[in-house]
Amino acid sequence: MATPRTHLARLLLHLRRRPRALPLPFSPSSSAHGPLPGPSLCPPPSHLAPPAVSWGRAFHDGRPRGPLWRSKKLIGKEALFAIQGLKRFKGDEEKLADFVRRHVARLLKADKLAVLGELERQEEVDLAVKMFRIIQKEDWYKPDIYMYKDLIIALAKCKKMEEAMVIWGNMRDENLFPDSQTYAEVIRGFLRYGSPSDAMNIYEDMKKSPDPPEELPFRVLLKGLLPHPLLRNRVKQDFEELFPERHIYDPPEEIFGMR
Repeated sequence: MATPRTHLARLLLHLRRRPRALPLPFSPSSSAHGPLPGPSLCPPPSHLAPPAVSWGRAFHDGRPRGPLWRSKKLIGKEALFAIQGLKRFKGDEEKLADFVRRHVARLLKADKLAVLGELERQEEVDLAVKMFRIIQKEDWYKPDIYMYKDLIIALAKCKKMEEAMVIWGNMRDENLFPDSQTYAEVIRGFLRYGSPSDAMNIYEDMKKSPDPPEELPFRVLLKGLLPHPLLRNRVKQDFEELFPERHIYDPPEEIFGMR
């Protein structure tokens, strides 16, 4: 017959060999007093767990989204520093000139072009013109129609038509002709500026371009010259000769008082 001490030893050995059961998740129905406060220590089932992407959307790292952030990633640190400094000192000519001499003039070619493009995108057109003049003095500078185009369009969109025509004159002095988009934006700018005669001057210059004409500048003029029927008829005749298969919408005469 086994002694009590031997029986106790066998019981302890049996308990050690038994696998431990994991605690079951808490269920409110298992408690007579309702659910206990605090979160459950057990993870929810996989089919009830929120997708991992929702955690990423719940936080924002402060960086701008979309094209703005992508464009900044393409600009070097020195170029970004130059842009910030130019904007900071643009109201003080003395400090601005000193900043240009110390920091902007020593930028590499790619950084200077990036600064010019970013200033145009931010509609800092006065600074963009200054940056363009700096680039023109570089040994590596060559007349580029696209550089002129971007600057002229930026000036026209900001209704800086006098400055736009100065750049336009520089472009023509270098025997460069803009594309139809540039013509259209400058014509639209003069029409918004309230100067249809200047818009017609650009139109006459466009007719001398060696490139084949496109519809866009014509349609901008035809729409903007509705209050000026004589000028509009001139453009309309040219349009019908160049694009005979295209249709032109003529609003009722009484809308603009045409007789």
